[in-house]
Amino acid sequence: MRTHLKTTAVAAAAALALTALTGCGGSAGGSADAKDGRIQIMVGGLDKVIYLPARLTQQLGYFKAEGLNVTLLTEPAGVQATTSLVSGDVQGVVGFYDHTLDLQAKNKQVESVVQLAHAPGEVEVVANKAASELTSAKDFKGKKLGVTGLGSSTDFLTKYLAVKNGVQVNEFTPVAVGAGQTFLSALEQGSIQGGMTTDPTVAQVVNKKIGKVLVDMRTPEGSKEALGGPYPSSSLYMNTDWVNSHKDTVQKLANAFVKTLKWMSTHTPEQIAEKMPADYAQGGKELYVQAIKDTLPMFTKDGVMPADGPATVERVLKAFNPTLKNATIDLNKTYTTEFVKK
Repeated sequence: MRTHLKTTAVAAAAALALTALTGCGGSAGGSADAKDGRIQIMVGGLDKVIYLPARLTQQLGYFKAEGLNVTLLTEPAGVQATTSLVSGDVQGVVGFYDHTLDLQAKNKQVESVVQLAHAPGEVEVVANKAASELTSAKDFKGKKLGVTGLGSSTDFLTKYLAVKNGVQVNEFTPVAVGAGQTFLSALEQGSIQGGMTTDPTVAQVVNKKIGKVLVDMRTPEGSKEALGGPYPSSSLYMNTDWVNSHKDTVQKLANAFVKTLKWMSTHTPEQIAEKMPADYAQGGKELYVQAIKDTLPMFTKDGVMPADGPATVERVLKAFNPTLKNATIDLNKTYTTEFVKK
């Protein structure tokens, strides 16, 4: 555990140093670093089960086996991870695919190169204290609802659930509360009545009896019921220009991630938990295993984008996002299956 914490601290220090060196527009660690296999990937919350393949790939030694020297950095919300990519501070992000559409509408070309999941893995929970007045998304009106960050995928999905159920986005208040302990505290103290989060936070909410599940999108079936189709979420996405000029490196990253997805599909939640750093099991080992078990159905086995997934994401985002509503999005430019199919 101490070793892991030291590694994370070193990685965070390296990130700070890198940001200081490059400012906002630099691309330190771009082509020069790629040549000796050095890659920096920002993850929208390293200890979240929805992004588990990132750390697991490192733990299994698959990056190293491909000759890559990958540093995983962490940001609590996907929207901040995206900012790091656009500014050139990192080469890739493990975050939600929906950001690629949002960025294209803002004239930034980013694409998913490995699609890790075909369901969001997200859960809308309600505090026990508010359970009688918040029984479905139709009751979002007038409520304070937790999201990881404003402009994050939890924010996007909360807004869609509201609009789909007849509540306008200006009729409720999204509150940025992060995940883990900060989310649990907000729910317990009543500063939010409900909120969208992922495992292991969901498992802790239920275990501590401070809330219950309202909308469960951890499975393809749950995703279809809530969103009307498969919702590709966790992915490795990168700047398209960088992908096109570093195809060998991207291929190695894809190889490593696909090997991990295949490994996950043939091992038990207990075996997966065993490979992860001990401090990821914040609510205890048993609860962490349960969190992995509940979230496993969201992952793909081959890293390939589900055929009708991008269209679902576009429909969901256009339902509430004014930037995207009238924008023409070229979905074919938001992802590639070139590397995972090899």
